[in-house]
Amino acid sequence: MIQKSLTEIAQMAGGLNDVSKFADVLVKGVSIDTRKIEQGNLFIPFKGERTDGHKFVEDVIRNGGASAALWQKDVPNPPEDLPVIVVENTTSALQELARSYRNSLDVKVVGITGSNGKTTTKDMTANLLAQKYKVQKTEGNFNNHLGLPITLLRLREDTEVAVLEMGMSSKGEIEFLTEMGRPDAVIITNIGESHLLDLGSREAIADAKLEIISGLKDNGLIIFHGDEPLLQERLKDYKGTGELKTFGVSHDNDVYPVNVEPMENGNKFTTNLGDQVFELPVLGNHNILNALAAMLAADFFSVPFDKMNDGFAGLKLTNMRMELSEGAHGEKIINDAYNASPTSMNAAIDLVANLSGYSRKILVLGDMLELGPLEEEYHYKVGSSLDAGKIDYVFTFGKLSESIAMGAKEVLGDDRVFAYQDKQELSNELKKHVNAETIVLVKASRGMALEEVVNALQE
Repeated sequence: MIQKSLTEIAQMAGGLNDVSKFADVLVKGVSIDTRKIEQGNLFIPFKGERTDGHKFVEDVIRNGGASAALWQKDVPNPPEDLPVIVVENTTSALQELARSYRNSLDVKVVGITGSNGKTTTKDMTANLLAQKYKVQKTEGNFNNHLGLPITLLRLREDTEVAVLEMGMSSKGEIEFLTEMGRPDAVIITNIGESHLLDLGSREAIADAKLEIISGLKDNGLIIFHGDEPLLQERLKDYKGTGELKTFGVSHDNDVYPVNVEPMENGNKFTTNLGDQVFELPVLGNHNILNALAAMLAADFFSVPFDKMNDGFAGLKLTNMRMELSEGAHGEKIINDAYNASPTSMNAAIDLVANLSGYSRKILVLGDMLELGPLEEEYHYKVGSSLDAGKIDYVFTFGKLSESIAMGAKEVLGDDRVFAYQDKQELSNELKKHVNAETIVLVKASRGMALEEVVNALQE
């Protein structure tokens, strides 16, 4: 993590006041949350509509372990007897501090974006690179205009490769993040329907994701899903210095899977690049594609293919992403409740539909958010596309998911589909239908908090 004197921090963050009397104060890392401050942190307060972090500055420095704090210029009465750096805007100062620190490090960077799968791909890429390098990666969901700077400021000076997830909700955000991170290689996992509400079309989403290339260093690597026409169309006339590499199912890609064989907790597969068998302990054929993207990135940094199985073997995905667990009645639960879009939901349903070894398959599906004016139609299509011979019951939660239930009833019938607005009622009914030969998929957008259903099954 960043370790600098207060004088250096002030210079890097654009400090406006004289901090010379606190020149000996040492800053170790940063925090934006008073509940998570560690000894020596620089506390960064934000002035919000409901609360103002500046009111906690004095307490966190005197009693909370922080060594110093930023202070936004338009907030009155900065404490003059404490190590406080006055800046024009605390958010901009955090970002500028991160930019300056990143530029001071001798670190390689992989930037990852996409509508679905970017966190899983981040975890895979970091594990493969760790077979040769000292690696750090974005923690949790720290992938936005605040999270990415914090991730950069957490990098150790001896870190050799940083794997940075870059998220967005509107045009221009990824461009801002990638120019801060300055990646040596970038991955675009896919183009889905997430953010249709903000961007309006898949074409606009593709344009926004491709912003990640603007921060790419000269002679870097651009890895993208080659089966996506929107990406192919936009990159066919690419004139930059980066090398283009594609992954996907089509044999037109630079790397594609062959000889896929299911395992209990994932898949074995080979690729067109050789006969080596890779064992991926993550459920879902779509995750093989994420693995291929990670493999291309690792290969770019000279990680041998024969070392990559070691990286896959030690893989632990960020919570609630195809997480396999067991319920109180012996049922198996796939917890994929962190996020959802039509693309990722259909992929997860397809996985469950084609799993062998279970006599009963149940879907617990919640609302997919931020899909724009066609949201009800997207939900309905998820339900109406189900295979009645492969799915036994469907439980839905949320207002939008009533459309999933409507579509599912046309395929499965009324007696196999249950729609709820109360998670406890859903859980109580669900428990009546599970046994040791049941597999349950739980999936929805993050705002639906469907992990509560998983917890109820495990009680």
